[in-house]
Amino acid sequence: MKYYILFGPPGAGKGTHAGAIAEKHNLKHISTGELLRAEIAAGTELGSKAKAIIAAGGLVPDEVVEGMIENAFNTISGVDGFLLDGFPRTLPQADALGKIIAARGEELTGVVSIMIPDEVIRERIAHRASVEGRADDASDAVISHRIDTYHAQTEPLIDYYKAAGKYHEVCGYPGSIEEVRDRVLALVDEL
Repeated sequence: MKYYILFGPPGAGKGTHAGAIAEKHNLKHISTGELLRAEIAAGTELGSKAKAIIAAGGLVPDEVVEGMIENAFNTISGVDGFLLDGFPRTLPQADALGKIIAARGEELTGVVSIMIPDEVIRERIAHRASVEGRADDASDAVISHRIDTYHAQTEPLIDYYKAAGKYHEVCGYPGSIEEVRDRVLALVDEL
Protein backbone atom coordinates (compact mmCIF):
# COMPACT_ATOMS: atom_id res chain seq x y z
CA MET A 1 0.00 0.00 0.00
CA LYS A 2 1.05 3.55 -0.65
CA TYR A 3 0.33 6.30 1.86
CA TYR A 4 0.51 9.92 0.74
CA ILE A 5 -0.22 13.11 2.63
CA LEU A 6 -1.46 16.05 0.58
CA PHE A 7 -0.08 19.10 2.34
CA GLY A 8 -0.16 22.86 2.04
CA PRO A 9 -1.78 25.98 3.43
CA PRO A 10 -5.49 26.77 3.12
CA GLY A 11 -6.32 27.65 -0.48
CA ALA A 12 -3.26 25.90 -1.94
CA GLY A 13 -5.42 23.67 -4.14
CA LYS A 14 -5.34 20.40 -2.21
CA GLY A 15 -9.02 19.70 -2.85
CA THR A 16 -8.69 20.84 -6.45
CA HIS A 17 -5.89 18.36 -7.24
CA ALA A 18 -6.70 15.42 -4.93
CA GLY A 19 -9.14 13.80 -7.36
CA ALA A 20 -6.64 13.75 -10.23
CA ILE A 21 -3.92 12.25 -8.01
CA ALA A 22 -6.28 9.61 -6.61
CA GLU A 23 -7.62 8.67 -10.03
CA LYS A 24 -4.23 8.41 -11.72
CA HIS A 25 -2.68 6.30 -8.94
CA ASN A 26 -5.76 4.28 -7.81
CA LEU A 27 -5.74 5.88 -4.36
CA LYS A 28 -8.61 6.47 -1.98
CA HIS A 29 -8.77 10.20 -1.23
CA ILE A 30 -9.46 10.59 2.49
CA SER A 31 -10.60 14.05 3.48
CA THR A 32 -10.99 14.19 7.25
CA GLY A 33 -14.08 16.39 6.92
CA GLU A 34 -15.77 13.94 4.55
CA LEU A 35 -14.70 11.03 6.75
CA LEU A 36 -16.34 12.65 9.78
CA ARG A 37 -19.55 13.32 7.85
CA ALA A 38 -19.65 9.73 6.55
CA GLU A 39 -19.10 8.21 10.02
CA ILE A 40 -21.82 10.45 11.49
CA ALA A 41 -24.23 9.57 8.65
CA ALA A 42 -23.50 5.85 9.11
CA GLY A 43 -24.20 6.13 12.83
CA THR A 44 -20.98 4.35 13.81
CA GLU A 45 -19.69 4.50 17.37
CA LEU A 46 -16.96 6.96 16.32
CA GLY A 47 -19.52 8.95 14.32
CA SER A 48 -21.85 9.18 17.30
CA LYS A 49 -18.98 10.44 19.50
CA ALA A 50 -18.01 13.02 16.89
CA LYS A 51 -21.61 14.17 16.42
CA ALA A 52 -22.07 14.74 20.16
CA ILE A 53 -18.82 16.71 20.39
CA ILE A 54 -19.64 18.85 17.35
CA ALA A 55 -23.20 19.47 18.62
CA ALA A 56 -21.70 20.74 21.88
CA GLY A 57 -19.49 23.14 19.89
CA GLY A 58 -16.26 21.25 20.53
CA LEU A 59 -13.46 20.07 18.28
CA VAL A 60 -13.32 16.38 17.54
CA PRO A 61 -10.35 14.97 19.49
CA ASP A 62 -7.37 13.54 17.64
CA GLU A 63 -8.04 9.98 18.82
CA VAL A 64 -11.51 10.00 17.21
CA VAL A 65 -10.15 11.23 13.87
CA GLU A 66 -7.24 8.78 14.09
CA GLY A 67 -9.71 5.95 14.75
CA MET A 68 -11.69 6.92 11.66
CA ILE A 69 -8.55 6.96 9.51
CA GLU A 70 -7.41 3.60 10.84
CA ASN A 71 -10.90 2.23 10.20
CA ALA A 72 -10.74 3.50 6.61
CA PHE A 73 -7.34 1.85 6.10
CA ASN A 74 -8.77 -1.44 7.41
CA THR A 75 -12.06 -1.44 5.50
CA ILE A 76 -11.42 0.17 2.12
CA SER A 77 -10.27 -2.28 -0.55
CA GLY A 78 -9.62 -2.25 -4.28
CA VAL A 79 -7.12 0.61 -4.11
CA ASP A 80 -3.34 0.82 -4.26
CA GLY A 81 -3.15 3.24 -1.37
CA PHE A 82 -4.48 6.32 0.36
CA LEU A 83 -4.21 10.08 -0.12
CA LEU A 84 -4.76 11.92 3.18
CA ASP A 85 -6.04 15.47 2.90
CA GLY A 86 -6.42 17.56 6.06
CA PHE A 87 -4.54 15.15 8.31
CA PRO A 88 -2.14 15.34 9.99
CA ARG A 89 -2.24 19.03 10.96
CA THR A 90 -0.11 18.85 14.10
CA LEU A 91 3.03 17.02 15.26
CA PRO A 92 1.08 14.71 17.65
CA GLN A 93 -1.22 13.75 14.75
CA ALA A 94 1.83 13.04 12.55
CA ASP A 95 3.27 10.76 15.25
CA ALA A 96 -0.06 8.94 15.58
CA LEU A 97 -0.35 8.47 11.81
CA GLY A 98 3.17 7.05 11.67
CA LYS A 99 2.24 4.51 14.35
CA ILE A 100 -0.98 3.53 12.55
CA ILE A 101 0.91 2.91 9.30
CA ALA A 102 3.81 1.13 11.08
CA ALA A 103 1.32 -1.19 12.82
CA ARG A 104 0.30 -2.28 9.31
CA GLY A 105 3.95 -3.14 8.58
CA GLU A 106 4.25 -0.28 6.12
CA GLU A 107 5.58 3.26 5.93
CA LEU A 108 4.54 6.65 4.63
CA THR A 109 5.27 6.92 0.90
CA GLY A 110 5.57 10.69 0.82
CA VAL A 111 4.23 14.13 1.61
CA VAL A 112 3.12 16.09 -1.45
CA SER A 113 3.18 19.76 -0.47
CA ILE A 114 1.55 22.45 -2.62
CA MET A 115 3.00 25.77 -1.51
CA ILE A 116 1.68 29.28 -2.14
CA PRO A 117 2.55 32.67 -0.59
CA ASP A 118 0.39 34.16 2.19
CA GLU A 119 -1.03 36.90 -0.04
CA VAL A 120 -2.30 34.23 -2.46
CA ILE A 121 -3.80 32.26 0.45
CA ARG A 122 -5.67 35.42 1.46
CA GLU A 123 -6.97 36.04 -2.09
CA ARG A 124 -8.05 32.43 -2.62
CA ILE A 125 -9.87 32.05 0.71
CA ALA A 126 -11.71 35.36 0.17
CA HIS A 127 -12.62 34.34 -3.40
CA ARG A 128 -13.79 30.88 -2.30
CA ALA A 129 -15.89 32.47 0.47
CA SER A 130 -17.66 34.73 -2.02
CA VAL A 131 -18.18 32.02 -4.66
CA GLU A 132 -19.32 29.30 -2.23
CA GLY A 133 -21.16 31.63 0.16
CA ARG A 134 -18.89 30.63 3.04
CA ALA A 135 -19.50 33.54 5.38
CA ASP A 136 -17.22 31.91 7.94
CA ASP A 137 -14.25 32.58 5.64
CA ALA A 138 -15.26 36.03 4.43
CA SER A 139 -13.70 38.38 7.00
CA ASP A 140 -10.07 39.51 6.97
CA ALA A 141 -9.77 38.60 10.67
CA VAL A 142 -10.90 35.02 10.06
CA ILE A 143 -8.59 34.64 7.06
CA SER A 144 -5.64 36.05 9.06
CA HIS A 145 -6.43 33.64 11.91
CA ARG A 146 -6.46 30.65 9.50
CA ILE A 147 -3.09 31.70 8.05
CA ASP A 148 -1.59 32.24 11.53
CA THR A 149 -2.93 28.86 12.73
CA TYR A 150 -1.43 27.14 9.69
CA HIS A 151 1.99 28.73 10.34
CA ALA A 152 1.92 27.95 14.08
CA GLN A 153 0.45 24.43 14.13
CA THR A 154 0.81 22.84 10.70
CA GLU A 155 3.96 24.33 9.20
CA PRO A 156 6.21 22.57 11.78
CA LEU A 157 5.31 19.34 9.95
CA ILE A 158 7.52 20.48 7.07
CA ASP A 159 10.69 20.04 9.15
CA TYR A 160 9.28 16.85 10.71
CA TYR A 161 8.77 15.21 7.32
CA LYS A 162 11.95 16.69 5.82
CA ALA A 163 13.92 15.02 8.62
CA ALA A 164 12.24 11.73 7.70
CA GLY A 165 13.10 12.22 4.01
CA LYS A 166 9.40 12.16 3.08
CA TYR A 167 8.71 15.84 2.26
CA HIS A 168 8.37 16.89 -1.40
CA GLU A 169 7.27 20.36 -2.45
CA VAL A 170 5.70 21.73 -5.59
CA CYS A 171 5.01 25.38 -6.39
CA GLY A 172 1.26 26.03 -6.44
CA TYR A 173 1.65 29.60 -7.71
CA PRO A 174 1.98 31.05 -10.27
CA GLY A 175 0.30 28.92 -12.89
CA SER A 176 -3.08 27.82 -14.11
CA ILE A 177 -4.93 24.96 -12.41
CA GLU A 178 -3.77 22.68 -15.25
CA GLU A 179 -0.13 23.77 -14.94
CA VAL A 180 -0.12 23.21 -11.18
CA ARG A 181 -1.89 19.86 -11.62
CA ASP A 182 0.80 18.77 -14.10
CA ARG A 183 3.50 19.70 -11.55
CA VAL A 184 1.69 17.84 -8.75
CA LEU A 185 1.14 14.72 -10.85
CA ALA A 186 4.77 14.73 -12.02
CA LEU A 187 5.92 14.88 -8.40
CA VAL A 188 3.68 11.97 -7.36
CA ASP A 189 4.94 9.97 -10.37
CA GLU A 190 8.51 10.38 -9.03
CA LEU A 191 7.57 9.01 -5.60
